Amino acid sequence: MMIHDTWDPVAALRRDKDLPDDALVELLDTDKMDEALAAAADSVRRSIYGDQIYVRGLIEFTNYCKNDCYYCGIRRDNRMAERYRLTKEEILSCCKKGYALGYRTFVLQGGEDPFYTDEKICDIVSAIRTGYPDCAITLSIGEKPRESYQAYFDAGANRYLLRHETAEEEHYNKLHPKELSLANRKRCLFDLKEIGYQVGTGIMVGSPYQTTKNIVADLRFMQELKPDMIGIGPFITHRETPFAAFPKGSLKLTVRLISVLRLMFPYALIPATTALGTIHPLGREMGLEAGANVVMPNLSPVQVRKKYELYENKICTGEEAAECKSCLEQRVAGIGYRIVTDIGDVKRGGNE
Repeated sequence: MMIHDTWDPVAALRRDKDLPDDALVELLDTDKMDEALAAAADSVRRSIYGDQIYVRGLIEFTNYCKNDCYYCGIRRDNRMAERYRLTKEEILSCCKKGYALGYRTFVLQGGEDPFYTDEKICDIVSAIRTGYPDCAITLSIGEKPRESYQAYFDAGANRYLLRHETAEEEHYNKLHPKELSLANRKRCLFDLKEIGYQVGTGIMVGSPYQTTKNIVADLRFMQELKPDMIGIGPFITHRETPFAAFPKGSLKLTVRLISVLRLMFPYALIPATTALGTIHPLGREMGLEAGANVVMPNLSPVQVRKKYELYENKICTGEEAAECKSCLEQRVAGIGYRIVTDIGDVKRGGNE
């Protein structure tokens, strides 16, 4: 199906929340519709979430990882990484600072670190839940058995972020070592949904060997999963990975895809990621204007931020938490939105 003057794919996507595969491929491959896509996505987002932008306080608590994913700077075999782990007390201190700044969601993110047993994770989650009963607790700690996810949920966690990275098995196998499987990644996501988490998934845009048809397959998988949150960002290289020589992902395609996601999943919580801000000075603003409605300032102690290096040249590694929040508030206000201190739950209804 060719995009032509007598058929408006943006209007069709907004109306039907879907397009045929060939039309999606063509829409993603052209920049001719970018302005119309962004305008439509912003309109849909404002109709549901208004001008509100939700903040999540990110706590990167360990950069140890047992996995060796080919794109990741904290991969197991990166002998140059300076490893660290935060204690329970340090994590709670981050939460205390974040709460005082108005954050009502804490995101605990880390590599798949066996040091943090289920017992330790549940103890940390329970302490946060006890201290901050009015807050959401999000985990982003990778693939686990279902019983582990259930234990974290019972301890007080209520959101989980796990990017599927790619829905095509052949592509998945080019990005990951053989001990990891797409089938298990998908199993994790559906287990999380069944347990009752608000679930987030997503992809790297422009990851090595990715095609536009791969991205369409990702959209189809997300239609099946019906995620509450969708996190995408451009692929950015790291010098200590096998993919160091690959090109970065496209800013334009990432922003375009944010708009497509907003139209296909109107109620989703979609962050304007740090990776967007890393690849372009105004990347996060461009993401917000294209339909994103979440930002994730860093609450991690300044002394460890540079060590959590999934990719190179990550922004905001030297700012204190209060500086991050003040900077973001000004930048968000400058493009006509406002940061709110709200738990920021998904407004259900449009993805079912």
